[in-house]
Amino acid sequence: MKKKVIFVVNPIAGGNDKAELVSAVQAYAESEDIAVVLYETNGEDDIAKIKALYAAHRPDRILVAGGDGTIKMVAEAVEKHDVILGILPAGSANGLSVDLNLPSSIPENLEIAFHGSHIDMDMISINGIRSMHLSDLGLNAQLVKNYEKGNTRGMIGYALNAFQTLSEQEGPFEVKIAANGTTIETTARMVVIANTQKYGTGVTINPSGIMDDGKFEIVILKNLDLLVFGKIITGNMPLDTGDVEIISTDKAVIHTETEVSFQIDGEYCGMLRKLDIHILPGQMKVAVPSAPPEN
Repeated sequence: MKKKVIFVVNPIAGGNDKAELVSAVQAYAESEDIAVVLYETNGEDDIAKIKALYAAHRPDRILVAGGDGTIKMVAEAVEKHDVILGILPAGSANGLSVDLNLPSSIPENLEIAFHGSHIDMDMISINGIRSMHLSDLGLNAQLVKNYEKGNTRGMIGYALNAFQTLSEQEGPFEVKIAANGTTIETTARMVVIANTQKYGTGVTINPSGIMDDGKFEIVILKNLDLLVFGKIITGNMPLDTGDVEIISTDKAVIHTETEVSFQIDGEYCGMLRKLDIHILPGQMKVAVPSAPPEN
């Protein structure tokens, strides 16, 4: 019987045309004598439809072309099955692909998606909602909110909304974090719940993040003046100062004194005051580049 893969495409992710990518996947699969079952998301019962496709075809791999939200949706659809997700970055928020060190060229990504080795990646439960990448309270969540309301997609959209967000940012907020048997109370500009290291822009916010270690990190940014912000966006997290504190744990409860903007994996979730968080170990098999041989 001919080998099959399911190929899930979000046609509107990132605001770009996916025709070239779809053609490249189909051509590669044909050269490998693999049948492609194409599914385009449309926002109507996508999870149920992907579940039905998996039940009908039982592939070893599902390829996903979209941003972090699309990947998370597919992972939820097949969470109880032994199937590897091959990521083809094609969204506005491609943070996971950055952390997986996926290459920029389509041919290299196809080789990994179809044949690469894999890791059993953790996910995080936040108030019962799954996060696979980076979620946060504060400044970046405001940026996500503004981006969703805007009309310009992709990195240009993020850049345009960054100016608006910085000009109207909410003030610092009081936060209480219970983790590892202790409670921390502090003032913060932003609190990140991180399973990985980088935002989709390539900015490293959690240098100690490992996607399959059974832990997540809480990154507390106490100060976000221009100097600290500049260090962060140039990849120089100011860990040697009192501006940033990182807690590694497998569960935590976060309370804020007032309601604060919150986002999960690039999707705005509203204004919240409490987050109940725990790790979900080994939830998703995801294809990764093969590690270079050790010397």
